[in-house]
Parts: sequence; structure tokens; C-alpha cells
Amino acid sequence: MKIAITGGAGFIGTQLAALLKAQGHEPVLIDIKPSERFPEHSVIANVTDAEALKAALAGVDAIYHLAAEHRDDVSPIQKYYDVNVGGGENVIAAAKAHDIRTIIFTSSVAVYPLEPANPQTGSIETDAPAPFNDYGHSKLQSEKTFEDWAAQDSSRTLVTVRLVATFGPGNRGNIYTLINQIASGKFMMIGHGDNRKSIAYIGNVAAFLVHCLTLGKTRGAGAYLYNYADKPDLRADEMVKAIRGALGLMGTGPRIPYAIGLAGGCAFDLAAKLTGKTFPISTIRVRKFCANTIVSADKMKETGFEAPYSLQTGLAEMIKSEFAARRRKKAA
Repeated sequence: MKIAITGGAGFIGTQLAALLKAQGHEPVLIDIKPSERFPEHSVIANVTDAEALKAALAGVDAIYHLAAEHRDDVSPIQKYYDVNVGGGENVIAAAKAHDIRTIIFTSSVAVYPLEPANPQTGSIETDAPAPFNDYGHSKLQSEKTFEDWAAQDSSRTLVTVRLVATFGPGNRGNIYTLINQIASGKFMMIGHGDNRKSIAYIGNVAAFLVHCLTLGKTRGAGAYLYNYADKPDLRADEMVKAIRGALGLMGTGPRIPYAIGLAGGCAFDLAAKLTGKTFPISTIRVRKFCANTIVSADKMKETGFEAPYSLQTGLAEMIKSEFAARRRKKAA
């Protein structure tokens, strides 16, 4: 199959393209820049450019829509809606124009409340959405546009995957920031650390996205919605200990109360506003780190998917890949 990946030059897109190629598919990586790993499969187009996107999607059999504006510090706020909502609408228009009937859309668990209604099981797909930031609001709006597309034709297949924070070699998201702060000695454990975190390793996420391509055949056309998180969840202090252990350090290191950590986040927010710079600490990041940000993955497991890697293996692999050279240099 000829399969398009919007945001294909990005972290998840690159890993997904590698797995699709290994299965004999022809990936088309649509992005604002060529893929460093797969330049021969790259097509330069922005999802906000409807005509360029339509041309890029000609002749494909299925679409993975990964492109998104997702950082915590995007400015202006409207960019979330221009890219995440408007870009999704352009994908749908192109799919209609070319009669593409399979779309796999990566949404986010940011559509749920910051704290789940059930702290034991975590948020489930049937929970009422309650986004806590503009990223979550824009993703929820985009979900609805894709659901409308699927409902208009019973032969269409839509798989929406609400992803948790995903990490792995080459990623520069929140998990990398945490590891980097610990490795550089700048991290302080905020709060008690008994809150649980749902996270995912890139090797597992890419494998599940490939698995989603089969759902239309095995389960029939229609709209499917799944949370994706690797299980079991880690407590915040367990995650910090696992990272420090892989770095050759013991325990969780220094701790500060939540109130002090939140005040520090506010201070960095003010500094960012005054200087125009971005900082690894912010109010929303402190809140997210100290919250029970967990989701249920029971529905995903019903598809028969089995994750090939454990979280501990994923964390160790990322640290080995990204921080081994730094550790050798520091030791010397």
C-alpha cells in the first residue's frame, strides 16, 4: 500500500515509516522539511496549505495524520487551532477529493481532565472530555471533524489514537527534558512522587499504529477510538529512580514541596513572558508532573496488540542512546 504520513519527518513519523517500509508498504512522508532518514520518500507540504496537501495525497491508499502543534509554550495560541483543527480539515478535504477511505489520527490524552475522574483506572475513552489547555481543546475539535468524516460514509475507517507522552531516542519532549535535568544535576523532585504517570515508548507506539492499519479489515469499517499507554503505569518517584538508576545514580535525589515547585514554575512563566525565551520549567509542566496523569489502556488491549518493549527497557535505551556520550565525557 502507498501510505501517507503527515508530520512524517518527525519523531513518531520516522519510526512509523521504518516499520511500514519493513512490511513492504510505500510511505509518503509529508512535512515542512524532508526526512533526514527517508529523503527519497519525502514530500514538502504544510497541512495548513490545502492545495499543496491535496497534491501530496494524490494516489495514496491510507493516511496517518500525525502533524500537530503540540508544545506547551506555543505562541500565539491561535497556532494550535490553525494547525491542529485547520490542518485536520485540509486532510479530510484531500481524502474526500481522492476517495481515501482509511485515516489513522493521533490525538492526545490532553482532551481529558488533568486529573482523571477515577484515579485508580485513569481516564477511559467514554469519559466526558474536559481539556485543560488549548492544545487539548484543539485536538478535541479535530477529533470531532474526523468523526464527522467517518460518519458520512459507512465504507470509511477512522482510528483515533489518544496518545500519552511518548519518548525514545531522538525525542525532545517532556520525558527528554526530565532525563536531561536529572543528568545535568538540575532536577529536584517536586511533591511526594506517589502520583502515577501514563507514558509510552516510541517502539511500542509505532508498532501499535501499524497494528491499527489492520483494524478496518479485521473489525470492519467504522470509527474506532483508543487510548494508548504502556502498562503498568509508573509512579513519578519510580520513574525518577529508574532514570537515575540508568544514569548510575541512587534514589530520587533532592526534593521540594509542591507549593514551592509551583511558585518556581510561575517565576519561569513570568521570565518567559518578559524575555521571549523558553524554559524547561513552567507552571503547566509542574502541574502535569505532579498530577495523576493516567489513562486506561484496556480497550487497546482488546485489539490483540502486545507491546514489544517494557517501559524500563525503553527508558534505558533512550538514556543509552542520548546520554552515554555525556556520561563518558563527564567521567573523563
